Amino acid sequence: MVRSPAVQPLDAELLTLVFVDNGGIARAKTVPAARAVYAATAGIGASTVFAVFDGLDVMGSAHGLEVPTGDMRLRADLEAAVSDGTWALVPADLVDTEGAPWPACSRAFARRMEEAAATRGLRLEMTFETEWIARRADGAPVHQQPAYGLEATRAAGDVLLGVVRRLQLLGIDVDQVHPEYAPGQLEVSVSRSGAVAAADRAVVVRDAIRTVGRELGLFTSLSPKVAPDALGNGTHLHISLWRDDRNLFAGGDGRRGMTAEGEQFLAGLLTALDALVAVGCASPVSYLRLGPGRWTAAYACWGLENREAPLRLIQGSSVLRAAGANVELKTVDASGNPYLVVGAVIAAGLEGLDRGLTLQAECEIDPATMSEGQRAVAGIAPLPVDLRAATSALRDSAVLRQAMGDVLHDALIAVRMREAGDAQGVADVDLCERYRFRY
Repeated sequence: MVRSPAVQPLDAELLTLVFVDNGGIARAKTVPAARAVYAATAGIGASTVFAVFDGLDVMGSAHGLEVPTGDMRLRADLEAAVSDGTWALVPADLVDTEGAPWPACSRAFARRMEEAAATRGLRLEMTFETEWIARRADGAPVHQQPAYGLEATRAAGDVLLGVVRRLQLLGIDVDQVHPEYAPGQLEVSVSRSGAVAAADRAVVVRDAIRTVGRELGLFTSLSPKVAPDALGNGTHLHISLWRDDRNLFAGGDGRRGMTAEGEQFLAGLLTALDALVAVGCASPVSYLRLGPGRWTAAYACWGLENREAPLRLIQGSSVLRAAGANVELKTVDASGNPYLVVGAVIAAGLEGLDRGLTLQAECEIDPATMSEGQRAVAGIAPLPVDLRAATSALRDSAVLRQAMGDVLHDALIAVRMREAGDAQGVADVDLCERYRFRY
């Protein structure tokens, strides 16, 4: 099956087709931009083994995908391309040699889930906020304390300006950019979009951060944990759910102004949260970031503006609440394939709607300050403490297996188990060094 490209070749010299594998690595193949039409029709060949590559380029084993035989094609989605005038960055759909969707394609999975929501009359608006660490050539962080301070902003101004300019050049609107809590830590938030588009943008944002870092001679790390004693980097996902022009997380009669459908969707996320951790936190060092007292999440709960809850309901300013209310999922970092993340979130939320799940009581305090007995009464359980435990929850998730399909689900589990096994017995400091510049 061959299709015609949706747009003409881009104004660029090189066209880089990008997809994200199950280990969270953005993989790419590049062709002269003059071959854009070919790349959007016949596609560019690639091995099937990428479906079982982990974050360290080691293969897991599932469905025979790890063998040297066989082929798939990277088919450029030119409608979603961005270009700086020299390089065009184009998300690729993975298809087989007949042009049918490749069963381990994470972008196709995200699209299926977005379409499944649409068949119910629903749409999702999403965006990732991205944190990273930047250091100068001499090893000094681009800013020091005070956290979020004006002095830190000025000190890191060349980096912040460079990222904003590059994203604007690529057609991505920036909502805000600022220094974060840790020395050298920065964060950028971009405008919201549909689910697949949000994942596309997440890939572009990460590339823009690294590109600006190279241009400025910086050492840039998006790793969830650059060192055991350092604060972690997250890529929190913000989610709003809409029916027609109504935001289902605002203006309702339910808890904190949610509608019944908003509550059910949130209940679906909470029910599937352990498995979602395995999707969004793909690296062994992800679990060095998660924990109590770090504004990252350690217990399964939700709460209004509760930064220790993995599912944080954000109402926003009263004048913008109808459009701005959203849920923030904190158990995501740059090791998580953003297409898998948005697809899994939609699948879990739709399960909550389809089953009419009841949302458990809100956690209004830091759950770590509660006794174990109090948490048990409130139905607040600990989140998985390592990659192996999270992967076990993913393996047991019938919802995500059905949504992903056996091939993608099994390949994802194989990658996670291989990565967990290779990390066993390795000191935290060595793990942090191993993954520091992988994502």
